Amino acid sequence: MLKHRVTTCLVNFFIAAIMGLLLRYAFISGSIINYKYLMHAHSHVAMLGWVYLMLFTFYVHYFVPEKSQRYSSLFWTTQAAVIGMMLSFPLQGYAAVSISFSTLHIFCSYVFVYRIWKDMYINNPIIKTLVRASLIFMLVSTIGVWCLGPAVGLLGQASAFYQIAIQFFLHFQFNGWFLIAVIAILFHKLKIKPSKDTHLFLRFLIFSTVVTFALPIQWFANHPLLYWFNGLGILLQLIALYYFIQIVKSPLKVKISQPSNSLNILYRFSLMCLLIKIVLQTLSIIPAFSSTVYEHHNFVIGFIHLTMLGVVSGFLFAFLFQSKIISINVLSKLGVSLFLLGIISTELILFSQGALWYLEQGMLPHYFSILFIASILLPLGILILLISYKTQHYYGTKTIKTTRRFKTVKP
Repeated sequence: MLKHRVTTCLVNFFIAAIMGLLLRYAFISGSIINYKYLMHAHSHVAMLGWVYLMLFTFYVHYFVPEKSQRYSSLFWTTQAAVIGMMLSFPLQGYAAVSISFSTLHIFCSYVFVYRIWKDMYINNPIIKTLVRASLIFMLVSTIGVWCLGPAVGLLGQASAFYQIAIQFFLHFQFNGWFLIAVIAILFHKLKIKPSKDTHLFLRFLIFSTVVTFALPIQWFANHPLLYWFNGLGILLQLIALYYFIQIVKSPLKVKISQPSNSLNILYRFSLMCLLIKIVLQTLSIIPAFSSTVYEHHNFVIGFIHLTMLGVVSGFLFAFLFQSKIISINVLSKLGVSLFLLGIISTELILFSQGALWYLEQGMLPHYFSILFIASILLPLGILILLISYKTQHYYGTKTIKTTRRFKTVKP
């Protein structure tokens, strides 16, 4: 069952990457497809078909000791919703069919939270709190989705209310549900034990996640207090980063000192992307920089991809490798290398072009063509990883799981 779920997640990721490639190609030769509709499909399949379902799979695998058929049924119902969005969004954008499948996915997520909350057995209180916090943020994020209808009906899509509702959903999905879930799994994999540092990290992480929402709000409802709230959130985030480094540096050093180069690279790359993400968020306390990021599309797309591909997807691939769910061999190493090279090259191109526009220096020569060629590496790397996974003989299902007994090891 684990094999089929991981395969499904990778296929969804590959399809999302192909959609992203088509979006890049549209700037070279034009396209008969509706760019906005395809962009909606790309983002929904990447977020809900790849990241959401991969976190679903890991949460059930690690934190639910006694599996039930309910999770299998829920997974495939959720995947049916993803397929519905995958097919309907490119054809009609936000309309009756696509909204129906999106709504189905939201209700599936509510059922998932209820089942996991009830069935999970985690003795480690820090990991348990991280899992619960991620699930709460996922629920909270959907408030933004439910506000979209009233926002359109009352004030229209150009209104600040509509835009803030979208940013509310994205902020608490990326920085709440996705990122905190990844940290929960990382702590589980590294066998992090409760301590004063972990409790402080948890508090600063949760508070900073809430308060930094002030940044996207100020893009549409500018007020001096929002800059102060964002500054406070960034300070809390930097403190959380300090404790995070203190917590993981020793156990992670042991993990990445092992001979698997691919695993080393994935962990180091993901941590570096996380650090860059926080540095960029820290720079947002400068009003001119914050306005520049929002006004230049390249910076926004680059930041979203940095989080989705570099941080979240990087860690998810690291977990798959460390668990030996994906075997480390020549083919999988090639897939990872191409995928990471695709992230690095496209991020450099996006941010370089954004900087040129900010400096009013025009465009990079053959910018769209170069970006398209670099983007080919992303679906190509995912495809090679998928082929490697489907052709391997062992799927590493015997991984570290939560048990009913938790022994406290004395220092």
